[in-house]
Amino acid sequence: MTILRHVAAWTAALTLLIAPSVAMADDLPSWNDGAAKRNIIEFVTAVSTAGGPDHVAPADRVAVFDNDGTLWGEQPMYVQLAFALDRIKALAPDHPEWKETEPFRSVLAGDLAGVAASGEKGLVDLVGVTHAGMTSDEFTRIAGDWIDTARHPKTGKPYTSMVFQPMLELVTYLKANEFKVFIVSGGGIEFMRPWTERIYGIPAENVVGSSIKSRYDDKDGKPSIVRLPEVDFIDDGPGKPIGIYGHIGRRPIAAFGNSDGDFQMLEWTTSGPGRTFGLIVHHDDAEREYAYDRNSHFGKLDRGLTEGPKRGWNIVSMKNDWNKVYPQ
Repeated sequence: MTILRHVAAWTAALTLLIAPSVAMADDLPSWNDGAAKRNIIEFVTAVSTAGGPDHVAPADRVAVFDNDGTLWGEQPMYVQLAFALDRIKALAPDHPEWKETEPFRSVLAGDLAGVAASGEKGLVDLVGVTHAGMTSDEFTRIAGDWIDTARHPKTGKPYTSMVFQPMLELVTYLKANEFKVFIVSGGGIEFMRPWTERIYGIPAENVVGSSIKSRYDDKDGKPSIVRLPEVDFIDDGPGKPIGIYGHIGRRPIAAFGNSDGDFQMLEWTTSGPGRTFGLIVHHDDAEREYAYDRNSHFGKLDRGLTEGPKRGWNIVSMKNDWNKVYPQ
């Protein structure tokens, strides 16, 4: 009886110690209780429970996240586009001819419609001037310095403070459950890598993105990688599964996006074997962020909004599913 009483006492003590932490624990505190949060937790629990029917080995627990509009804001324009426009303005004093040359004239006049009207050639010209003609180390420094000082035109806050708190919690939650988390973005891979680990906890080697061509060269007697004004790979739309295949080498079991540019990534992920998960962030909160979807120039969400529910993807309402948008 003595032993039994001791066991009972130990059990009661452990219950008192453990119960409060279980009751208070919430890995996703910025997510409101509802279907989206419940589905995330059920999926992660299922694939990480050893011996369960849906268990997935840690090596195969790959989750991919779009960046613009999924991990941070993309309105009123993509952050990398804001970087390119700022670079043009900074370099303009050394190029008086830009006042008469498109797309630079439109950039300097603040005419985004004129920039868009310049088409693919105009965008390539902008990339050539702002992203190329320098070494990889020089570009990393320039991009890093800009992201540390640039401010959002509406809020005046640093872009790096306008990341989505619920998605930061989700990244942390997945990593805590032995997921390997990657960014798979249409943005430039070299633009994102200098800061993703500091802001998201996602290291540079786990970033997949669009890229320009480069060459190995001896610049001023120093071995260097020189960036060229030529597009190498566009990691958007159908390019995203190709980028995942080439960089990661494993089909993800979970994919998170916000636009039709992420459609093929979610499609490829959720068509894989075993239990999978797809989620789309729907920007429907004009008060705390922006409201846009089918007709937006940036982050258009049309096909995904229509077909996503039919494919079992979770459509997350920023307005209803998140009790907080940005970190404090």
